[in-house]
Amino acid sequence: MTNVLRIALVDPNDDTRESLKSMLLSMDTVWLEADCSRYEFFPDVIDQTAPDVGVVSLDSDNDKAIRLVERLASDAPDTVILAASESTDGHLILQTIRAGAREFLTLPMSRDDLSAALNRVSQQKFGSSDGASRGCEVIAIAGATGGVGTTSTAVNLGCIFASDNRNSVALLDLDLALGDADVFLDAIPDYTLADVVQNVSRLDIQLLKQSLTKHSSGLYLLPRPVELHDTAGITDESLRKVIGLLKASFTHLVIDLSKTYSSVDMAAIEAASRVLLITQLDLPCLRNVVRLMMSFEEVEGLQSKVEIVVNRAGLESGQISLKKAKETLGRDIYALLPNDYRTMVEVRNNGVPLINQAPKAAITQALRDLAAKLQGQESSQDGAEASKASESKWKKFWPGSAKA
Repeated sequence: MTNVLRIALVDPNDDTRESLKSMLLSMDTVWLEADCSRYEFFPDVIDQTAPDVGVVSLDSDNDKAIRLVERLASDAPDTVILAASESTDGHLILQTIRAGAREFLTLPMSRDDLSAALNRVSQQKFGSSDGASRGCEVIAIAGATGGVGTTSTAVNLGCIFASDNRNSVALLDLDLALGDADVFLDAIPDYTLADVVQNVSRLDIQLLKQSLTKHSSGLYLLPRPVELHDTAGITDESLRKVIGLLKASFTHLVIDLSKTYSSVDMAAIEAASRVLLITQLDLPCLRNVVRLMMSFEEVEGLQSKVEIVVNRAGLESGQISLKKAKETLGRDIYALLPNDYRTMVEVRNNGVPLINQAPKAAITQALRDLAAKLQGQESSQDGAEASKASESKWKKFWPGSAKA
């Protein structure tokens, strides 16, 4: 589990409170437990949530806010108080620190200032032996079509990440209608994504982990809903909240997408730090890769996150050559996963991941290499120049798109 700081915020001013909330929600290593608009209610919020950090904005009523800081310092000594104000008056700062605030931050607050203050709190709370708190790597696994091996890639990558005891890893099955990540892990979950979405506003990190199914590999699974009608309650907005909570709880989040590229899938893709687009070396798959990459151009910053992974490479018949595929796609292939149909059928039917069922198989080693590459330095081939250079090739390949 990451060194996550749980935070509660009080600010009667709607504008500054929303600004602080947005900043906190964008940070991977903090979790916003609660926000409050009334000073007088905040002690109860602290008592109920017991956060690591309480952020108190002073400007609505300096005197009342300082009395609140003093009370919290006495009644909740395990909660570090950070005060925030637009004022830089030395007397106010001194009063606030004497009342028990650990630090005084100036509004409007920069992300760097807030991050630095929270890092100091984190180092004191968790220690600095492991260095700074880790963010969460979110890897979305997408497919050029059905049946190309997205779920097997997602499940086995997740298990490989989880085999490193420095990592904590969750797998989210977003194939809401037909997902089968639980089958690959031989798991019978007590709760599903529908349950978590329904209760996300009441969940904290501990309750979330209790709602997930833990595999013997160490991987935590959040499966798709059991009933088809339960998928209706899963929206892009509710999914963003779930992903936020998962990011605050784990070092790695692997998301197995559906093939519909719905608004829910796109919300997950936009939240991802890396997107693996799984394809095979046949014409329908490669045409779909071109279509998808053209669509991804419309979302700022998305195309540069996408890496193309060829699955079942080396299949004896019916495949386009790798050289021709690269020419068609206008970019390099990030990774090749060899064809090993028999092994993959065995692991799926037995519900056992590759690292346990076939640790020495070529497909297992290829997935280990892919996991290592994902955790290493970013590839230089995905910069803005490469994206621009490939744009004309996408459009030439897709009929009608070259006309402008």
